[in-house]
Amino acid sequence: MKPGFPNLLFVTADNSGKRLDQFLAAQLDVSRARVQELIEQQKVLLNGAAVKPSAKLRGGEQISVIGPAARPPLHAVAEDIPLDIVYEDNDLAIINKPAGMMVHAGAGATEDARNRGTLVNALLHHFAELSAVGGEMRPGIVHRLDKETSGLIVVAKNDESHRKLAAQFALRQVNKTYVALVHGWMKKESGTVSATISRDVARRTRMTTRLAGGREAVSHYRVLRRIESLFGKFTLLEVKIDTGRTHQIRVHVASLAHPVVGDTLYGAPREIKGTGRRSTRTISLERNFLHAAQLELTHPRLGEKISLRAPLPQELQTFLRAVEDEVKSP
Repeated sequence: MKPGFPNLLFVTADNSGKRLDQFLAAQLDVSRARVQELIEQQKVLLNGAAVKPSAKLRGGEQISVIGPAARPPLHAVAEDIPLDIVYEDNDLAIINKPAGMMVHAGAGATEDARNRGTLVNALLHHFAELSAVGGEMRPGIVHRLDKETSGLIVVAKNDESHRKLAAQFALRQVNKTYVALVHGWMKKESGTVSATISRDVARRTRMTTRLAGGREAVSHYRVLRRIESLFGKFTLLEVKIDTGRTHQIRVHVASLAHPVVGDTLYGAPREIKGTGRRSTRTISLERNFLHAAQLELTHPRLGEKISLRAPLPQELQTFLRAVEDEVKSP
């Protein structure tokens, strides 16, 4: 159970007809699978009685959440997965993470699925020591990148370094710069998006800027170049973020009606069709065109500045060339 879960909930009339698990997932901001675990272990009582997840609400009921679901302990396992280590010393390492790799195991999968192929698994194989501050499933992890986002991520090798690095992130002293290709032409050459981010209550895998009471999120963008091709208009952006919310850049640019190329979760097309004489041709990108290109921080022990860059991965360079090679004639 997440810290801050309410112990007692009251069902209002406007929730009449909803399933119990659907109602609780929205109220507790967790997955329906997590709620079903609670209900099946009788950690949820409806008017004092244990019921099924499918129980229909009428309005006026009282729901008691009496404890977290019991789950078997999970431990990340070492795997011999290649890593692009761009910096390493006794206190930290900085990795150039590929797209398609999760940083750590997710909470809703099975033991096998959640314990394979993650950055954490690779770190456990490559490094003799990692910080324990994040727990047994997240050793060394100070911050995260989305699965389909590539680029630089810092890893702590000991607890003292972890705490000092985490403090830098919390105080917004770490500079994170991303490169993104978005659909359409941004109206301004540069700008700031300051819009709170919440979980979308209708689609739990998405975040949104449309709800009140979300977490503060600030992104600054600058246009690197505009592209008008036979596949439409695109803008290559440099984006710097003050905060590190889930899906932040993806949500912010999508809120401006310029989704990241490849990001079908936030409205980008799965395939991009050509126009004119080549209207039958299509191109696609199997990942998001979002890359953590630069990271600047202070070394937690030495106090020296560390500034590193990671070039665009080959698949993004290839896609960008494919678009730019088909520049639309005036």
